[in-house]
Amino acid sequence: MKRNNYIKALGLSLALAIGISGCNDDFLDSTPNDRITLENYFQNNAELQAATAPLYSKVWFDFNDKFYYALGDGRGNNLFAPYSDYIYPFTNFTETSLTGPMVSAWGSFYNIIGQSNNTINNIRKFAVNVTEEQKNVAIAEARFMRGVAYWYLASLWGDVILIEDNAAMVNNPIVPTNPRNDVFEFAIRDLEFAAKYLPETVGQSGRLTSWSAYGMLSRVYLSFAGLHGNSDPNSGTRSAEYLELAKKAALKVAEESGLELNEDYAALFTLEGNHDPEHLFTLNWVGGSTEYGITNTQQAYFAWNSEITGDDAAWGYYTYASWDVIRTYEAADQERLHATFATNGAFYPELRKEDGGYTYEETDRCNVKKGVVGSSKDNDGIVQRMNSGATTKMLRLAEVYLNLAEAILGNSASTSDAVALEYFNKVRTRAGMSTKSEISYSDLHYERRVELAMEGQYWYDLVRRSYYKQQEVINYLNNQERAVQYEYENGQYVAGDANTAQQVATATESMLLLPYPEGELVQNPLLRQDPVPYVFNEERINLFE
Repeated sequence: MKRNNYIKALGLSLALAIGISGCNDDFLDSTPNDRITLENYFQNNAELQAATAPLYSKVWFDFNDKFYYALGDGRGNNLFAPYSDYIYPFTNFTETSLTGPMVSAWGSFYNIIGQSNNTINNIRKFAVNVTEEQKNVAIAEARFMRGVAYWYLASLWGDVILIEDNAAMVNNPIVPTNPRNDVFEFAIRDLEFAAKYLPETVGQSGRLTSWSAYGMLSRVYLSFAGLHGNSDPNSGTRSAEYLELAKKAALKVAEESGLELNEDYAALFTLEGNHDPEHLFTLNWVGGSTEYGITNTQQAYFAWNSEITGDDAAWGYYTYASWDVIRTYEAADQERLHATFATNGAFYPELRKEDGGYTYEETDRCNVKKGVVGSSKDNDGIVQRMNSGATTKMLRLAEVYLNLAEAILGNSASTSDAVALEYFNKVRTRAGMSTKSEISYSDLHYERRVELAMEGQYWYDLVRRSYYKQQEVINYLNNQERAVQYEYENGQYVAGDANTAQQVATATESMLLLPYPEGELVQNPLLRQDPVPYVFNEERINLFE
């Protein structure tokens, strides 16, 4: 019988570390050596870094390939894809325990966790000729990845299985889940460790820093604030303790990192912007490669014709912006719209360079631009078939600024706090928008949606809100007109008829979580049982003493 996905990743992370080669990101390069064993590995810092390198790419592949945007943007209704069976089940609330991208994502998250565990435990056991500081940095990278994977699992499935020892799962794979709040706590402990031990600066672009961990903590603290000590999902209030932690984590990045927003929003999503300092955490794929598992396939699913990619991998014509997101953009918000979705008449000089650029002329859709970088000719050979060479944006400085503003807003209806306004307005002014003197949740909701559109985040924003304003979120989901199409007429987009082929289910409380994959339920019937509290074996790190 096939093993559960959460124990399929029990091979040595070392095998991944010595199996990846490439030419775009130097820390993903490595030299295979069939005589390497755990006993003679980890003998210097370079080998520690080689051990953690695969955690930035290969283990995330099945998440990145489709689920990243199909769930984050499709389920949030930023995307409309009536013929893409890896998107519309999420958009229409009709996914089942057999939906392919969901099953793959579950396996990917537990692959990340399994490989992180192997890395952590092998370093602790076998890394004897390196300093404690070097060991802690490598362990912190792995704990960051594990913590992020568990944040996703808690956000998507709620109660899931917490694993620190892969060997124990091999011996006994039939185990109960742990409560969602414990999963959040586990993720927070991992990220707090990462914040303490990751360096402030790194020598290899794309590696994690302590600012990555503090930034991610601002997101996770903010999410957990709606759950901590709250048994009523319609209480309307969040934990003051965790709102304060979210504020402190975000302030740490905003005030101490020395990082600033890139003045050019669109530049963040070019190949030249792959490792812009604003990107606090990216998945790093090997540009120029065609090897399965280390490539970024998203351009193939977004590009609307082969003129864009220069090959046949351009399947995004029927994957485009929803009516709900197009009608959301304010008239002045052209910079972010242009970089995210192609609208009628939009000109892109970076596409089809040999022809002097490309003008988008569709009138019944707005295809996805973010993630579409053009052909190999446009990018000095870096782009290959089904590999754009682009990094996947997992956390940006702009989000941390918005996290800060939301944490300060807290449970209030609005705020004119100077710090909240300063960082909130930094995001708006970069986009060419006017500043505000007071902000509400509605303002934050708008900024987060358009700033992070097509970066796999919007659904998680709605889930976070549902922890303390559940009925409001359900009502919102049911008023998004998910099947409505639109046309470009007289210089503007207007709503058309609903696509009758789209059978959109009514959103309910149960749809705020995904079903467990069927294969996991068959192999581990305890997934259907009540969760069991997790026993934590380490003290929380206090980062803000």
